[in-house]
Amino acid sequence: MNLTSTMDASIQQFASCFTKPSFQTFRVIVAGWLLGGGRRTVTHVLLAGDGLKIKTFSCYHRFFSKARWTIDSMGRVIVSMVLKFIPKDTPIVAAIDDTLNRKTGKRIWAAGMHHDPILSKGKRCLFSFGHNWVVLSIQLRFAFAPDKVWSLPILMRLYRRKQKLGRPRGERKAIGQARPGEYRTRPQLASEMIAILASWLPNRTIRVVGDSAYAGKSISRNLPDSAHLTSRMVMNAALYDQPSKRRKGALGAPRKRGKRLPSPVELAKSKKVRWTKTRATLYGRRVRVWYKSCTALWYNSAGTRLLRIVVVRDPSLRRKDDCFFTTDLTLSPRAILELIAMRWPLEVAFYNAKQFLGLEDPQNRTPQAVQRTAPMALYLHTLVILWFAKHGRFNAEAYRRAHPWYVQKRTPSFADMLASLKRTSLRESISGYPGQKPPSAIKLRTLFQTLEAAA
Repeated sequence: MNLTSTMDASIQQFASCFTKPSFQTFRVIVAGWLLGGGRRTVTHVLLAGDGLKIKTFSCYHRFFSKARWTIDSMGRVIVSMVLKFIPKDTPIVAAIDDTLNRKTGKRIWAAGMHHDPILSKGKRCLFSFGHNWVVLSIQLRFAFAPDKVWSLPILMRLYRRKQKLGRPRGERKAIGQARPGEYRTRPQLASEMIAILASWLPNRTIRVVGDSAYAGKSISRNLPDSAHLTSRMVMNAALYDQPSKRRKGALGAPRKRGKRLPSPVELAKSKKVRWTKTRATLYGRRVRVWYKSCTALWYNSAGTRLLRIVVVRDPSLRRKDDCFFTTDLTLSPRAILELIAMRWPLEVAFYNAKQFLGLEDPQNRTPQAVQRTAPMALYLHTLVILWFAKHGRFNAEAYRRAHPWYVQKRTPSFADMLASLKRTSLRESISGYPGQKPPSAIKLRTLFQTLEAAA
């Protein structure tokens, strides 16, 4: 069973990333990964793609562990594909976050204990064994669902704890791996990927969105000229005014910050500044919000860079007051809040990649194989969405008739997109089968209905 010709055309764009034998292996892996079911281990993928007719099983394992290709080269091709859906004069919205891939096994390279946000509740902090990946994605709306934001992963880095940085003697350096003794935090890895994306798109404005873990100086003080950061600020942050002009002939170094300003929590309590009431589209819903805004320096994070700060309050008082900042002073307070809400689809992308593409399934153990299998699942997640945006079809009314419990469904989910790709591939594989007389229309329609139900 082969992929549909339209998806195969997208896969052909990656030919420059591989050697000719590796590209042949890559096509089999992609077909088995997308069309197969069950766990996405290497052996299951090659069986689903019928790869044993072409090569031995060891060739598919060597594709991840020893073949000459890089995940960044694939990311650059995907960025070129994503740019076709973004007008040239529109800023690019990118989101940064990390996810935990749980693993089992003592000899999996770079696996360790990491904070598990799903198991942790409140002040109870729990850990799980696995890999922690920092992912940069482009957030985008498509014509088939204009009110919904989709996250398209384009770059990723494996975070390694300090005690995991050593490399066994004689082992080759893995792609993107830090030198022995060199430790990089998650924000430092994120800053590296932002710089790479900015170098690929030198004439485009990039607006990066992240949560509070990516609001520190590792990113905000190392942003490329074309990039801006929007993130959450702690409510007790120390804010300062800009320094006054230096007097002529004054001695000593010039001041880097001015007088102390009220912190966000003090600004929220202040009666001198009134709350501004507005409506904003947050997480797909039109809601009422109150906010107070100011411009100030957050020296501990962004240094001498001026920030626009927004303190927001829920009018129903069901949520605590929150604070956000951006380095892009052209954004309005409402635009800042709507931009922050665009980060959440990256969490949905992690869920979809784990649930439907087996992001956590591969059990590779060697360095290069570990750093290539998880990115493959995330890249395929992006490819499926791009394919559906160009070639997919979704009839909401017909879907609700077939699934009457989905009364309010208007747009397709990722599961619907993947099922649509499988159905289209099955139709082409059966209808275009050479050397045999095609079956009757009635039998063919019955076969298609059975296969669509299975897909």
